[in-house]
Amino acid sequence: MTESRRRRGLVAVSALVGGVLVLSACSSDDGGEGGSGGKESQSQVDEAAAKKTSAARIAIAPKNGSDNASINNDARVTVREGTLTSVLMKAEGGAAVEGRISADKKSWKPAKQLERATTYKISVTAKDTEGRKAHENSSFTTVSRANSFIGSFTPEDGSTVGVGMPVSINFDKAISDKKAVQSGIKVTSTSGQEIVGHWFGNQRLDFRPQDYWKANSTVTLKLALDGVEGADGVFGVQQKTVQFKIGRNQVSVVDAKTKQMKIMREGKVVKTIPISAGSPENKTYNGKMVISEKFKETRMNGATVGFTDSDGKGEYDIKDVPHAMRLSSSGTFIHGNYWGASSIFGNANTSHGCIGLRDAKGANDKSTPGSWFFENSITGDVVDVRNTGDKTIAPDNGLNGWNMSWAEWKAGSAL
Repeated sequence: MTESRRRRGLVAVSALVGGVLVLSACSSDDGGEGGSGGKESQSQVDEAAAKKTSAARIAIAPKNGSDNASINNDARVTVREGTLTSVLMKAEGGAAVEGRISADKKSWKPAKQLERATTYKISVTAKDTEGRKAHENSSFTTVSRANSFIGSFTPEDGSTVGVGMPVSINFDKAISDKKAVQSGIKVTSTSGQEIVGHWFGNQRLDFRPQDYWKANSTVTLKLALDGVEGADGVFGVQQKTVQFKIGRNQVSVVDAKTKQMKIMREGKVVKTIPISAGSPENKTYNGKMVISEKFKETRMNGATVGFTDSDGKGEYDIKDVPHAMRLSSSGTFIHGNYWGASSIFGNANTSHGCIGLRDAKGANDKSTPGSWFFENSITGDVVDVRNTGDKTIAPDNGLNGWNMSWAEWKAGSAL
């Protein structure tokens, strides 16, 4: 072979070998023999991602998108395999909701009752033992006003009241499942007296013992109505405990025939006051009546209680009646009277149905019987009116359920 042909052969072999080498360098690593391992396997990728993900597992209640959530118990954040570092809850368009992370940093809940018919958003951050963070976000809406009911109650928490004050609850929606609602309400007394509820219609529920409350006892009202279905699709939202104290035992007996009122404490007469009750044309109701409100001065217009003249105006309109205390919803008061002659008290019944006591204009003369009785009475005291010639006041006209027998009262319970 000539020298030139030999060299061309060597070049051809080199090109072939070079081609093989080039192809080998560009081939993919399929994990077979001779693979170069130029890329990570899928298991390696998964393992690396797992190392970056927090082990903390956040749970937010109620579930995202809920639209009938409780305003008391539903909102709650918990975490497993980690601890909470921050929780931000805000009413839509409003300020942040105050809340507390538990001592162990495992849970959070609002510090106060939420608002009805409100959308809330929650953003949560937690971390695991490696310090890796986890995040969750959620949104829910609380129960609407149309689908919930509340009860306005008397007396107020922390108050001191007379022995006749019932626990009276007025609901803002008609209650059809009275048993369910009454079951969610408990009234107890340190006196140990049996206490029973009585329904007046479908929106009012009163509680009282058989006899007046024991003086100096403490009464507790517990409302556990959150989630209780009072009517079809209408749920309670209240979860509250209320306590009030019973003061001294004061019952005042008004005798419309003798026109005298005897104020009795613990069954003993402490004072006798001359009165003027309803006239023969406008008799005062008979019966046990509970003082429900007190006003140092108030306006009384006959038109508001049906006493009008031929022009439709009130037969009376007194803008500054002194020392007035309400005895009924329909307008019966025991109050001071400065416009009548002093001679009527103890001698003549002249009012439109109220019980009048001698008093002074301006309600500042402490020497008058009207002032004395006002200063020595509290809401819940009983005024027992007798011998008027009129019918007994209806038990639901004011806080006057004491005019029912115990058997009648218990018959009105749903339990």
